[in-house]
Amino acid sequence: MVNSYQATSLKEALDFRAKAAVTPYAGGTDLMIKADENVTYLFLNKVPEMKNIVEDTDYIRIGAACTFTDILESKLTPAILKEAVSHIAAPAIRNLGTVGGNICNGSPKADSALIFLATDSKLRLVSSRGERVIPINEFYLGRKKTALQADELLVEILMSRVGLSNYYYKKVGARNALAIARVSFAAILHLENGKIVNCMTAFGAVSDDIIRRADIDGMLIGKTIEEAKVVKEDYLAAYDREIVPIRGRISAEYRKTVCMNLLRDFLESNGI
Repeated sequence: MVNSYQATSLKEALDFRAKAAVTPYAGGTDLMIKADENVTYLFLNKVPEMKNIVEDTDYIRIGAACTFTDILESKLTPAILKEAVSHIAAPAIRNLGTVGGNICNGSPKADSALIFLATDSKLRLVSSRGERVIPINEFYLGRKKTALQADELLVEILMSRVGLSNYYYKKVGARNALAIARVSFAAILHLENGKIVNCMTAFGAVSDDIIRRADIDGMLIGKTIEEAKVVKEDYLAAYDREIVPIRGRISAEYRKTVCMNLLRDFLESNGI
């Protein structure tokens, strides 16, 4: 038997989450494929505090219950996120599916989660006990495992307001639309005064988690383009060792080759 509860405010949702074992639910597009029986669903699609896209001094704050269509239509959404979201399924799914569900699903193939990893975004997790803001890379603990506690809800995603304009995004699938990624890649290269002040890359649909290695990307930070060329092969070699694809419908060798080709293309497109 499937039970449900409709929350109309964040406090109401958190109070119910604290006292009962519930499965948070907003768009429910994953449940169209397989719904669990004997569970209680907590509907969040009418919680206003989770439906906003706003900005403050430092961040663009995206409510976890915002649909992919909401994200596409907002003037505040960074271009890299809009491009990735535009490749998610079809309009009918984008009208229902939410960014919070895409993140909390814990899939390494999640299109929006890849962008949030590549941009070092943060997550605002809230419970009736209080709240915490954590880097998204600390949220994932393995395939389908997250750091979300039993009484918490993901309420907002916090993206930087600056430094995201020079981006690179590719999704490799079996077809141009309605395809789950075979390999996906997103990257940011931000320069100021002729030097690389930030380099961020992320690989999706490759391993049990989205691959984000800030330590390797740090090899390029602080360098000019010419200086980055000097360490380019060492940088590529470091990723070649780090990327160990899982096997599935697509061979690990194929995924590895695509990842390295995309990484090289990203560097070359920026003159490195």
